[in-house]
Amino acid sequence: MSNRPPNAAKLYEAALLHLSRYAATERSLAQVLARRIDRWARLYADKDTAPEEIQEAISQAEAAIPGTIRRLRESGVLNDAAFATSRAKRLTREGKSRRATLAHLAAKGVMSPSLPEDPARELAAACAFLRRRRAGPFGDAPDLKILASMARGGFSQEIARQALRLDRAEAEALIKTLHE
Repeated sequence: MSNRPPNAAKLYEAALLHLSRYAATERSLAQVLARRIDRWARLYADKDTAPEEIQEAISQAEAAIPGTIRRLRESGVLNDAAFATSRAKRLTREGKSRRATLAHLAAKGVMSPSLPEDPARELAAACAFLRRRRAGPFGDAPDLKILASMARGGFSQEIARQALRLDRAEAEALIKTLHE
C-alpha cells in the first residue's frame, strides 16, 4: 500500500483483483473496499499528517465506493443474482435446506433471491444431508437425533421423515439429480 490515499481508480483495481479470486456480492465487496480504506488510514495515520487531512482522504475514498460498485455492476462483473444462483446450487448439493440457503444468502447481502420451492429438490438436499451425517439410509445414527439435526438445518419434518424412510439406492439417485 502506498502513502497516497486510495482513489476511485485504485479501488476499482482492488475490486477487480478481489473478484478475480473470490465470488462476492455488492455488499461484501463494499465491505472489502471499506476495510482497504481503513487499513490505509491506520498505516497513514502513523505518519506526520494532520488528522483533518486523513479524515478528508478517508471521506473521499469512501465516497468512491458506490461508483466503483455501480461500474462493476454495469459491466456485468458483479452480479448478485448470479452469485445467489450459484451459491444456492452449491449449498443444496452440500445438503442445505431451502431455508438455510435463504438465510445464508441474506447474510451475504442478497435480500430477495429467486429460490423457488421445489419439494423434490428439498428431498434430494435432505438425502445429501443424511449422507454427510452418515444417517438414515447411509448409516445407523438414531432417528430422533437426526430429525432434530435436520430441523435445526431448516428441513420440514415431513421432508426429514421422508428422507429417512428411503433406501440407499433411492437416496443416491436423488442426490445425483442435484448435479444435473
